[in-house]
Amino acid sequence: MREIVPDATKRERRDAAGDWWVRLDAGALSPSELAAFRAWLTSDPANEKAFEEVCDLWGASESLRRRLLPPNAHSVAPGRYHKWKLPAAGFATALLALSFACDDLSIRWRADFRTGTGAFKTVTLPDGSRAHLNANAAISLDYAGSRRRVALLAGEALFEVEKDPSRPFTVETAGGAITARGTAFDVSTNEARTEVTVTEHSVEVESKGRAVIVDVGQQTAFGPDLEALAPYPADPESVTAWRRGKLIVKDQSLGEVIAMLGRYHHGFVVFADRTTRDRRVSGVFQADHPLEAIRTIQKSLGLRAVRLTNYLTVLYP
Repeated sequence: MREIVPDATKRERRDAAGDWWVRLDAGALSPSELAAFRAWLTSDPANEKAFEEVCDLWGASESLRRRLLPPNAHSVAPGRYHKWKLPAAGFATALLALSFACDDLSIRWRADFRTGTGAFKTVTLPDGSRAHLNANAAISLDYAGSRRRVALLAGEALFEVEKDPSRPFTVETAGGAITARGTAFDVSTNEARTEVTVTEHSVEVESKGRAVIVDVGQQTAFGPDLEALAPYPADPESVTAWRRGKLIVKDQSLGEVIAMLGRYHHGFVVFADRTTRDRRVSGVFQADHPLEAIRTIQKSLGLRAVRLTNYLTVLYP
């Protein structure tokens, strides 16, 4: 007769698996944590299954397999070693997590100011200008001599600039620079693209040898492989709604929206296919309730979801 496991026990197991996944994602485990992970994983086949549900979306990594397998794994019978495919998935997750951790560590080293997931901060700069940092944002400063330069290393920030014609105020991101002309403007950046929205006066944006002037109520975009676009209309109130705790989305891809919500969510959302990622979304969401926003979007698009604790959600048609 098949054993019936109470739902509460299953939830606890999934929660534990999700917690271990997030701890792996946060960076390398200490030796004692590794031992605790191995002990939990091998204490019950159901634990392996729960962890596999969290990690099986990823491929294998032999180096991490050797690192996380119990010390006597090399002596395990070939059949058992082959059967225990779960850790291979978990190790690749750890490898992916380690790359994220290295990126984050690089930003920590370079940043003068930064925010964490779901956190906001206003920084008064040496010249009296202010930088309002959205969640998961980081900046570094260069105010040597006559320079007023800020590097936006990650995330999004709204800058309110004190006028000083003798010292231009410039924000740099990967692929370009934004120079204020006595103004306030929002900059949002990721690896592929930077968007600049002007809320007061104007800025000059330069990227890949091309310079454009962006006036209030306009936006431009550029990137490492994208020269500055001609300015186009934008709604500054919608773009900066994050300062009021809201995300206002107008006909954006689901992938873009989930990336925005990721600034406020300790967890990950995975798409089953490209078509799901490309679905279009519009709406107003509370930044401090990202899981509720994800559920609302899922229902409005008629998608199905598999939730492996609050840390991992898989969306599919």
